[in-house]
Parts: sequence; C-alpha cells; structure tokens
Amino acid sequence: MSANIRLLQIIPNMDIGGAETGCLHVADHISKQSGFSAILTSGGKLLDLIDRDKIKIFKWPINKNIFFIFFNIFYIFLKIKIYKINIVHARSRAPAWSAYFASKLANVKFVTTFHGTYNFKSKLKKFYNSIMVKSDHVIAGSEFILNHIHTNYKVKAKSSVVKRGIDEKYFSKKNVTEEEIKKLKDLMKISGEKFIILLPGRLTYWKGQKLFIEALNILNNQNLLENVYSLIIGGHQGRIQYKEELIQLVKKYNLENKLKIAHGLNKMPVAYSISNLVLSSSIEPEAFGRISVEAQSMEKPVLASDIGGSLETVINNKTGWLFKNNDSEDLAEKIKMIMKTEQNVLDLIGRQGRKNVKENYTRDLMVSRTLEIYKSLVY
Repeated sequence: MSANIRLLQIIPNMDIGGAETGCLHVADHISKQSGFSAILTSGGKLLDLIDRDKIKIFKWPINKNIFFIFFNIFYIFLKIKIYKINIVHARSRAPAWSAYFASKLANVKFVTTFHGTYNFKSKLKKFYNSIMVKSDHVIAGSEFILNHIHTNYKVKAKSSVVKRGIDEKYFSKKNVTEEEIKKLKDLMKISGEKFIILLPGRLTYWKGQKLFIEALNILNNQNLLENVYSLIIGGHQGRIQYKEELIQLVKKYNLENKLKIAHGLNKMPVAYSISNLVLSSSIEPEAFGRISVEAQSMEKPVLASDIGGSLETVINNKTGWLFKNNDSEDLAEKIKMIMKTEQNVLDLIGRQGRKNVKENYTRDLMVSRTLEIYKSLVY
C-alpha cells in the first residue's frame, strides 16, 4: 500500500536535528516501500546521506521572506502536479503557509508536524503559528506538544502524537570501540578514573549550560569534584558571544581543570560511551528531549529538567532522574546523589533506559505511525 503514496516533505534545511532526521527517516522508508518520496529544502548536511536515485531532492529557497512564501505557492503547486504528489507534509511554519495554499489549489492532502512550542508574544505571531493547525492532520512530537496545541489554538483537524524516534542501532554501546573511547579521552585530556558528566546540545541560553556551571561551582565549593570531569559538547551556531560568556563563567569559578567546552563531535555515541551521567538541563521546555532518549539508548543514566518532553521520555527513578527546573541547588544535590549511587544500580538504570527506548522511541516506530497517518488520508 505504501507504493500508492507520493510524498513531498518540506523543511527549511536538512542540517542535523530532530525534525530533519525524522524527515530523512520517513523519506527513506517510503522510497524503500516503492512509494515516491521527495524533499523540498534549501540545503543542509544531511543531504549528503541521501541516495538521490531513490529520494528526489528539490533545492529551493525556503525562508520567512513574504515574497518567497507567496512565490513558493506556485512552485510547490507545480511540483505537486508534475510528480503527482498526493501528500504534502510541512515541518516548519514559513513553508507551511506556501504548502497550505498549494495543496488546496492541487486538491491534495496536507499534513503538518509541530516540532516545538512556537512561542508567541503577539496576536500576529500567534496567527503566523496557526498555519500548523490548518492541515488535514496535525502531528505532535509529544503529549506535551499536543497539549500545548490544543490549549493555544483552535484545532479542527485530527491530531495525533507521533513520538520522535532515534536509530537505536546507531545509539548503542555495541556501535563504539575501545579504540574510539581511548581516542576521545586522549583528545579531551581525561586521564585516570573520573566520574564524567556530559551535557550535549547546541550552545544557547535555554539549554541550561550556565545553570550546569553554577551547579558545578556549588559542588566544587563542597570539595566534591576531585574525581569528576565534565564536558559541554555542542556547536555555537554563530552564538559566539554566548560561548564566550560560558568560558568566562568557567574561569570565574576556577573550573578550568574540571570542565571542558568542546565543539560537536562526528560520532556522538562515543561521547555518550565515556560518560557516567548525561545531563539535559534545559531551562525552557523541550518539545521532545532527544538527548535524554539518545543517552538512554546508550544505557546511560539521565538527569533532566522536570519540564516539557522530559517528563515523558525520562521515567523518574527508573531510567534516570528529574531535577527542579532552573534550580542550580537542586541540580547540584541530584548530581551529588547520583555520584554516590553504586555502579550496579547505575548499570540497571541504563538497561531500563535502553528498554524504554526500544519500546517507545525507535525510528521504526516513528516511521510506521507516520505512515499510518498518510494511509488514513490517501485510502
């Protein structure tokens, strides 16, 4: 039945991220099932991973410029007609406006995915966001996002939760060699037996890097960091000033020998592998919380803020722990508690995390549930 699906997904760029990875996984699955699969995007690193013989790529400017939003209606309409598209799936607001009108003109089904809360401070911004609920089916990445949608918007279309999925075979301790672990430890200058705390994620204020540094300072003042080493790993994506603020805060608290801020790595499973604890310290709600899920898949205990998607992905006291949002004191206390926990208990927590991912957050589950929605619209 997938062979009858002719899908066009539209996303601003295909750089590495949750929405982009999900787009790639769905496209790949449709093509393998003999359906037609295309992606309309302005570019991105993930395009290098795509077999152009199986998945059609339309590289085209996708941005918030009102001229492009209007012009792209006709561009998308032409692609729908030429390639006999029967489902258009928009994964961002600007292209969703174009896709909405193009789909109406072509009389094909239109699907949207809410990948975030899309905060609004004005009626105009809320109106701009509202395009995401004007589709034939609205997909939310978590129960948290679904509740946000129905609390803030009038939703006439059917809506469903499709939990984001990861490649549990890639994020597996079996996918990492001892040589890779040694190489990364040497690169980070980590010697001896250390309790390693990892905070992954792009460098931006709401990811809570400053909160983590404040918590480390509390622990350092209690002389509890003697055998602890921490890593903040993530690209600044142009936020050079924010990265400098983090560096200055580390210097202020004399944590240079306890914490390293490093750029994103090519193979994150290796970074997870060297850690004893993975932290997700976001001070604003995560729509999903990919870091927590990836860490659990790697059988690593997780400590996450008690807001947003983390309330769903982390099972408190079973696959990890939750701390009070934006509370450096509670974060420090939770880290202290975890450092005192016996290793066999941490290993058990890790195994429970892996089980949680395999039952709820795999790529195959995400793709199959998305496909069910497509089929309900086409057949």
